[in-house]
Amino acid sequence: MNTLSAARITPDDLLSAIAGVLAGEHDLVANCANVAALIFEALPRVNWAGFYLLRGDELVLGPFQGRVACTRIALGAGVCGTAAARRETVVVPDVHAFPGHIACDAASESEIVIPVLSGDRLIGVLDIDSPVKDRFTPQDRHMLEEAVALLVRALPAPPSAPSSAPLPA
Repeated sequence: MNTLSAARITPDDLLSAIAGVLAGEHDLVANCANVAALIFEALPRVNWAGFYLLRGDELVLGPFQGRVACTRIALGAGVCGTAAARRETVVVPDVHAFPGHIACDAASESEIVIPVLSGDRLIGVLDIDSPVKDRFTPQDRHMLEEAVALLVRALPAPPSAPSSAPLPA
């Protein structure tokens, strides 16, 4: 079991704290839950932090911190669906100016969504909302992309292809 100090995590400590809680744990849901909690605690002026996980052709709500959220988002819809479909980070300084924005929380003013990719495979997205316009800086983007990279590295290796060697007689 990993333990953290009771002291508040700061943005400067976020990546090392994430690496600490991920060490030795390979369960996606458990790791997403801890990463969301650490981000929500560490980043100021954030009102929602969490994951949507790919299930079939839609994103389904995963572990998060914040108010009740939209449960399902189609690929290509809203900021989350757009980041998932493009497989690239989307930073939105003003969510009200984003065509097709899905307003799960009326207090949100800006948003950043980072796709969670393992190789070419889309696992889901990390979604972070702020009640402040233009909240997310290039430094935030870099740090959050690195947080997602740490999460992906903690996943178990995909199963290898079955051996084509003949069975012993």
